[in-house]
Amino acid sequence: MRKMNLWLFTAILLISALGIRYLLPEHAANPSTAENKVQAEEQALPTFSSNTVKYGSYGQDVYELQGRLKYLGFYNGKIDSNFGSSTLKSVKWFQSEFGMKADGVVGAETKLKLYNATAKWSPTEPPLHKGGEGGETGGAKNTANNEQDNMGSANAMGLSENELKIMANAVYGEARGEPFEGQVAVAAVILNRVKSPSFPSTPSGVIFQPGAFTAVADGQIYLEPNAQAKKAVEQALNGWDPSGGCLYYFNPKTATSKWIWSRPQVKTIGQHIFCM
Repeated sequence: MRKMNLWLFTAILLISALGIRYLLPEHAANPSTAENKVQAEEQALPTFSSNTVKYGSYGQDVYELQGRLKYLGFYNGKIDSNFGSSTLKSVKWFQSEFGMKADGVVGAETKLKLYNATAKWSPTEPPLHKGGEGGETGGAKNTANNEQDNMGSANAMGLSENELKIMANAVYGEARGEPFEGQVAVAAVILNRVKSPSFPSTPSGVIFQPGAFTAVADGQIYLEPNAQAKKAVEQALNGWDPSGGCLYYFNPKTATSKWIWSRPQVKTIGQHIFCM
């Protein structure tokens, strides 16, 4: 009996030792792993702080502000984390296009509008405010390469990739059920407005002009465009204008504006009437 108790006691000690060896390290590692995962996600998904950002500000918020504005085509300067005159002008332009008070102060409303409009944005340039210029190859060179990467492919109007992307978004949101000719015509109307002195001078300015496009009003502008919409933009940039130089188009089945019916009609393509 005494011998049996000794064996039982030895077995309990052995099980306890194994439990401490294999269970405790695993549990101790979990919080560290989770913490590392959270930190990685935070680094991959930068978000604005609650601070108001305005002229003269510097740091992470300005870095993100410039990046998101550039993504939409409102900012063409260097991502330097410095809220200077170029950034101020871009912020006022964005605020004006999105129906806000164009005061250049980036508060909660402006941040929310900008965040929602650039949901798929991610940083592409080193944050200079964190010493991003260091390194053997030189941060300035990397920044220059990123600037070049963000520029549009060769086209007659010299539009950036971001401008081409927002045009494809507009074509997809406005006319994805239309024949290809009709999609090209929508892209051509956007370009015709850019060329007209009566409209903003950039595709993003035209597209986000208050009340101009249904896809902006109902949020479909942020749907991911397909290859056909991108091809339609390319064809319009290459000079094909199925609309015949029109500045407007509408669907007679859904149009609610009486004014649009007063415009001289040129042709009908699919469900859209194109007019001057």
